[in-house]
Amino acid sequence: MLKGKKILVTGGSGQVARPVAEALAEHNEVWCLGRFGTPGVERELNDRSVITRYWDMEDRSPDGLRGLSEDFTHVIHSAVRRGEDGDFNASAEVNAVAAGRLMAHCRGAEAFLYVSTGALYARRTLDHAYTEDDPVDGVADWLPAYPVGKIATEGAVRAFSQVLGLPTTIARLNIAYGPGGYGGVPMLYFKRMLAGEPIPVPMSGQNWCSPLHTDDLVAQVPHLWQAASTPATLVNWGGDEAVGITDCVRYLSELTGVRATLVPSEVTRETYRFDPSRRRELTGPCAVSWRDGIRRTLEAHFPQHVRLLARD
Repeated sequence: MLKGKKILVTGGSGQVARPVAEALAEHNEVWCLGRFGTPGVERELNDRSVITRYWDMEDRSPDGLRGLSEDFTHVIHSAVRRGEDGDFNASAEVNAVAAGRLMAHCRGAEAFLYVSTGALYARRTLDHAYTEDDPVDGVADWLPAYPVGKIATEGAVRAFSQVLGLPTTIARLNIAYGPGGYGGVPMLYFKRMLAGEPIPVPMSGQNWCSPLHTDDLVAQVPHLWQAASTPATLVNWGGDEAVGITDCVRYLSELTGVRATLVPSEVTRETYRFDPSRRRELTGPCAVSWRDGIRRTLEAHFPQHVRLLARD
């Protein structure tokens, strides 16, 4: 864990960056940029010694970062315009320009970490283990503009890293989950189970993923900063274990007794299994198994539904 550094975090109220900001604030000066739309989240961050400042990525004026200190030693950029409105051009421009301005402002940092996504890979078989060298296409039927914005931003981040000489890591994130925030994708599925809603699954087989518990995510951030370089280092950021989404949903049902209605569908929330080799070289192995992580996440968010079962 880093100590005595000045760290800038964007998207710090989200599932990824908030636990990072709170953990690093124990031994560093941590600043967090965001819109803080969730009631009470800014105060909660302040209570954990995180300094907050409002920043809207969609503010296209060049003055959005004016007055912000420029002497940050480390940056993690997790904020994103997801593109729920389906505006591809806005998703590409807002995300790419915001990242470029942030990197230019923090050009003197020791390391810059950009959080990208595995959703930009060109779809192969459901259980294919994607490597960093696999082709991308930015096609995601469940949220079409999202991966397009990420691809555009990766291009901007690569360019600014070399132009500014700013050591950078681009980490393509898999599914992040854990007790904090909203719990991650597994808890979204559990909420659907509680509501009796159908869960779309592939017509045959199942979607696979490499879920990353926030304990491991937090522990790996300093290693990803250490790996930063120019040209930028590229790494898939997921857990060590390949997990089928259908298997995960069935485990949620086993832990709680809540029935899961699985419905074969042409369109599902696609997930991607990562080959963890390069990440393990940079960070070492993960410490949290997926079953233990899912149980702990359920116990944090829905303790009333977790049955007393033998632990792994």
